[in-house]
Amino acid sequence: MTEQEIVVETRKLTRIFGAVEPVRALDGVDIVIRAEEFVAVVGPSGSGKSTLLNMLGALDLPSSGEVLISGVSLQEVRNLDRFRSKTVGFVFQMHNLIPTLTALENVAVPLYETRMSKAARRARAAELLGLVGLQQRLKSLPSQLSGGERQRVAIARALANEPTIVLADEPTGNLDSKATEAIMELLAELNRTQGTTLIVVTHNTQSANMARRIITLRDGKVISDTVPKDAFARDLIEFRHSGLGQVVMEDGQVPERLMEIAPALRELLRKA
Repeated sequence: MTEQEIVVETRKLTRIFGAVEPVRALDGVDIVIRAEEFVAVVGPSGSGKSTLLNMLGALDLPSSGEVLISGVSLQEVRNLDRFRSKTVGFVFQMHNLIPTLTALENVAVPLYETRMSKAARRARAAELLGLVGLQQRLKSLPSQLSGGERQRVAIARALANEPTIVLADEPTGNLDSKATEAIMELLAELNRTQGTTLIVVTHNTQSANMARRIITLRDGKVISDTVPKDAFARDLIEFRHSGLGQVVMEDGQVPERLMEIAPALRELLRKA
């Protein structure tokens, strides 16, 4: 990792839901993300992935601990709406495009809070749509676009205000495998060529492996923070933290059909 500026930092970040039977969605999470990183956040359902993203984007407030963006604690930010509009770009699983607006008009929406002229807003939106490969679809309504194209529009919109970070919550969750690969390749390309700092929540292991770094959550805690060399390395890391993986690592009672390979598997997991 290069010594770039720290743009995201969490300190003992905790989020508890419910009073009668409290659930710790996040439990003392400490992470540091630097400028121009491409980070995937993975983990099983209920592990705290989306809660973490909401905390980073100031869509929700922590029960304790804090989030700092470019060294500024969100607890010290008086106008969180203004902060979000200037600092964070969001890409959601459901693209949330306005159905009555064209692709160009959707991308220009965040720019209405700036002092840009109408011509400048349209030029900026057209530039971004070209960046995501939709220069021929400027006048198309969302209903006239494929799922992958709609998500490309959402990505262009997220970049409109040149945010410090882009947060993507399951951006390929509703797409087929071909569109999923295309969107993840687009995000990786934006990271490489534009220096966009990306934090992507995904349940898709193949998608996660396109990131430069993978943070794995389980039960609201960070259980690994790795830079895997390949998909096989990532699978080993996930298995090591699974229930069966823990049994193998602790030399416990493994299923009979794994008895013969358990020693070799244990050694492989230790090196993962």
